[in-house]
Amino acid sequence: MREYHSLEIWKRSHLFTLKVYEMTKNFFPKEELFVLTSQLRRSAASIPTNIAEGCGRKTNTELARFLQISLGSAFEAEYQLLLAKDLQYINEDVFNKYNIEVIEIKKMLNAFIQHLPPDV
Repeated sequence: MREYHSLEIWKRSHLFTLKVYEMTKNFFPKEELFVLTSQLRRSAASIPTNIAEGCGRKTNTELARFLQISLGSAFEAEYQLLLAKDLQYINEDVFNKYNIEVIEIKKMLNAFIQHLPPDV
C-alpha cells in the first residue's frame, strides 16, 4: 500500500478536478448539468479516485491496472473538453488551459505506469 496524498500525480489530478468543477459551474449552460457537465466532472474526478484506489492495493500489478483506468479517464476528459469547445461552452483560451493540464496528467500517468517495478 502507498500513501496517495504524497504523489505529485494525485495532487495535480485532484487540483485539475477542482478546476473542472469550477469551470463547468461558470461556463456551462444549466441544461448541460446532467449531461456534459456531469460527464466531464465524473471523468476528471475518476483520475485521482483511481490513483487513490490503486494505492490501496497490495501489488504493483493491481496499482498499474488502476493507473490505466485513470489514464482512460484522462483521455475521456480530454475529449469532453474538446466537445465543450466545439459546442462553444468554453472559448479557445479556456480549452487550451485545461487541455494542456490534462495532457500533462496523461504524460505523468504514463511515466508512473512505465516505472513501476514488477511484482516479485
